[in-house]
Amino acid sequence: MCAAEATASLLHAEENFSACLARIDALVFKPLLQAEPSDQKGKENFKLFLLLNDRFQALWNLTEENSRIVKQKCSTSESFCIQDIYIVWKGDLFLSLYIQYFVTFANYVVVHGFEHATKSKSEAWKHHKTVLKQFLTDFTSETSMSLALYTVLHKPIRDHIEQYIMLLTKLNEVLKEGSEKDVVTSAVKEYVKLESFISQVLDEACFTKTLWKSLGYKFTDMLCVPERRLLEDSRNLPISASTNRSDRILLFDDVLVLIQGNSFQSFDLKLVWVDENCREKSTPGLYGLRIITPEETFFLSAKDPQMKAVWQWKLNQAIRQALNGKRDFPLWGKTGEGTEPPSCRFFTYVFRLESKFKSASYEGEWHWGKPHGKGTVKWRDGRNHVGDFKEGLEHGFGICLVPRRSEDRYDCYKCHWYEGKMRGYGICEYGNDMVYKGYFKDNVRQGFGILENHSAEHPFKYTGQWENDKKNGYGVWEDKDRGERYIGTWLDDHKHGQGIVVTQSGVCYQRTFHADKMVGSGILLLEDDSVYEGNFTEDLTFVGKGKLSFANGFILEGTFTNKSGQGLQTQGILNTSNEQPDERITKTQLGLKEFPVEKRWKGIYDQFLEFIHSGCKEETEESFTGFHIQTSKELRKSQEYLFCHRGTEDVSWKIEDILEELVHHQELESLQRYLEKALKSSLHPLGKLLKALTIAFQATYSGIGANRHLLTMAQEEVKYYAKKIWEFYQGLLHLALEQKGQMPAKCVDGETSDQKACSVVLPLILPCFYPELFMLYMLYHEREDDLYCQGIVDLSLFPDIKLLEFLDVQKHLWPLKDLTLTTNQRRSLIKDKCFLSATECLQKLITTVDPREKLLILQKTYEEIESTVSRVVETDYKLPMDDLLPLLMYVVSRAKIQHLGAEIHLIRDLMDPTNQGGLYDFLLTALESCYEHIQRMRLHQRENCHLSPSS
Repeated sequence: MCAAEATASLLHAEENFSACLARIDALVFKPLLQAEPSDQKGKENFKLFLLLNDRFQALWNLTEENSRIVKQKCSTSESFCIQDIYIVWKGDLFLSLYIQYFVTFANYVVVHGFEHATKSKSEAWKHHKTVLKQFLTDFTSETSMSLALYTVLHKPIRDHIEQYIMLLTKLNEVLKEGSEKDVVTSAVKEYVKLESFISQVLDEACFTKTLWKSLGYKFTDMLCVPERRLLEDSRNLPISASTNRSDRILLFDDVLVLIQGNSFQSFDLKLVWVDENCREKSTPGLYGLRIITPEETFFLSAKDPQMKAVWQWKLNQAIRQALNGKRDFPLWGKTGEGTEPPSCRFFTYVFRLESKFKSASYEGEWHWGKPHGKGTVKWRDGRNHVGDFKEGLEHGFGICLVPRRSEDRYDCYKCHWYEGKMRGYGICEYGNDMVYKGYFKDNVRQGFGILENHSAEHPFKYTGQWENDKKNGYGVWEDKDRGERYIGTWLDDHKHGQGIVVTQSGVCYQRTFHADKMVGSGILLLEDDSVYEGNFTEDLTFVGKGKLSFANGFILEGTFTNKSGQGLQTQGILNTSNEQPDERITKTQLGLKEFPVEKRWKGIYDQFLEFIHSGCKEETEESFTGFHIQTSKELRKSQEYLFCHRGTEDVSWKIEDILEELVHHQELESLQRYLEKALKSSLHPLGKLLKALTIAFQATYSGIGANRHLLTMAQEEVKYYAKKIWEFYQGLLHLALEQKGQMPAKCVDGETSDQKACSVVLPLILPCFYPELFMLYMLYHEREDDLYCQGIVDLSLFPDIKLLEFLDVQKHLWPLKDLTLTTNQRRSLIKDKCFLSATECLQKLITTVDPREKLLILQKTYEEIESTVSRVVETDYKLPMDDLLPLLMYVVSRAKIQHLGAEIHLIRDLMDPTNQGGLYDFLLTALESCYEHIQRMRLHQRENCHLSPSS
């Protein structure tokens, strides 16, 4: 058979089939469409019949169109090709319309559509019934009208598909090997599949229809839907559920149903998992399948392995097809074919049984019957949780909204979760305008955290330790209304124990607190440098025995009273023998014994220590070390960073890469470069730790906390930060080496951990704390710096020669050649020309925060002075101490560094201990001597007469 003969045969078949469809339409569809029922069930079936009619009309139209095109080809074309055969060229369209028709036809069969239609009491139906019977006798001799209708609406169509297969098979036999033969072969296979599909669809429909007949009305009414198909019945293929659980098991294409007496349970197949690797211990000799659903797990038991295998295969195929949202084509392949359903799925489910999710809906990813992956839970009371789940519980990062009962607002928790409870770092935005940023454990605030009230009524900020959802341990409270800051210990949300209060006006005091109330005596440091030791009230009124030390050195000791209208009164002794104030009193440093540095901010260190002990797993990194994140937007971005594909610029900060890189940076120079980069990064654990410590430091010592009586407390805190960061670096390094099976190298230079922290880490972290720390140094040395500045002003009035002479600089060391004169200018009046390079060098002291760099500047200044002198004397000249001090004092007076005392003491306190006793120490001592000498000069001038420089 050639293409032309195939086309002619197809035309003949299509014309005959079209005529048959026209008769069916006229004698079956049109009469039944006129007989619309009035009962509810009949109306539902009628809608389905309308859809069946639409499918039928589409088939008829396609047949007519195919017939027209083939006829046109036969009359106009001299030669034919495979593309002229419409059922091959448009094969997908034919298959689609036939599938749609037979699926709808099967739906109508399942709901007993033909039985209901033939029982219609419509006059139109009664009038046409006789004519229809005559037409149906051509198809069946059965007396049942419904069976005849069933036959006439599917048999001619199935016969026509067989004609397609026969025609294409004959054509395929005569075609030569090539692309055309391949196309026809493929088309034959698809039509054979269609024939098998139709057969299976009708078998399933009849199988399901028979079930609905056998079940009671109650079950049928609740379970019967047109699209549902029965795939297996335990009465046909015996299997039993767990003891006393069911009498009958029905597997449909969308649900698994267990019937027990007059009740049943149904399980959506999209959320059913089948575990074959089990054996019921309670029923030896049976072969079991474990059925897992979101809220229940039970067993199906078969008596032999073959029965188990069939049920297992049918269950898995049904589940897979339900997840795909469509049936296979054909419906069932050979036993063992078809892929297993995935264990990970995405679906929505409403929980019914008693649990934390009761009545809540979950939409998201599942794994073996439990929420696992990304998902959203919504409760009826308005709560909802969006985030990560693991084995049925919130686990990982999540956002939880909790409605407030008394107002139309929500508390929003953006936090890390562990096995269903908040654990790790999170941000909670409460509905009452408060915000908490810190750590949680078991759903309560635990560890280090910041609570801030943004409302206008009573704005405050607490930074410190939490325990069991309450402020406990060391913390800082800032009352923005009162302009006060409390630094001290807490117990159950109350100030309790030792505490320091700093006020905006500069007053500072230390007291013992009990449940927010001051008890016992304390020390009160006033803004005029007076110091009171004794008892005083909350409004800072002296009461009882006490000692008041004045700034001029006088001391008043006695009993103080404050009666209304009479002011402060005292009975005691005024000691005026001290001519100068005792700096040990006026510069008293608070909090050193009461708050040991190792006990401050323990909550921050604990989290990082736990992170290292846990093995530095990347999925827990932000949970432990997330405090560098201070806004909700940043928190979300950090999670996106963790789970998205990261570019090459970020790769080095993945935790496994960090540990790998640490091993290659153990030499000092390489280590310093690495630590500098790590501490500046918000993605490196050490950078995150530094950020958290910076926040704690600023909460204590910035703004109101800038009080000179807290200098030593702040200074030792910064040193301790360096020590802890070095310890954590060591912990990370040890972990990295352990993973490589190596042992950490021993320290060969004999330096201790504290020395390493001071020499390596402290200079790198100091810029983060420098603004607050240097402010404390300036306040502490304010009086000395003021006196020094007055001396500098006096010395600045001298021309260069007069100043060199006044400072007893030997004349042969004067750089007179540098005093270049202009017209009408006298050498004796020239200023700021001598030792200019050294002066400019020393002025750079204020441009850096690193004590190492400040000492290098001091060394460079010394070298510049020595270089200038060598140029003057025209020989290599090494300055003895007697010559150096006057020259250095000259340079200092011309450099005019405003807060030189603060600079000197900061360098002295924070310099590398290894520099003590060396050149740097010597030069710093010399600078300190100059600073003190300028102060003494000013004091001497005050005591005698005003120094008037002569020209």
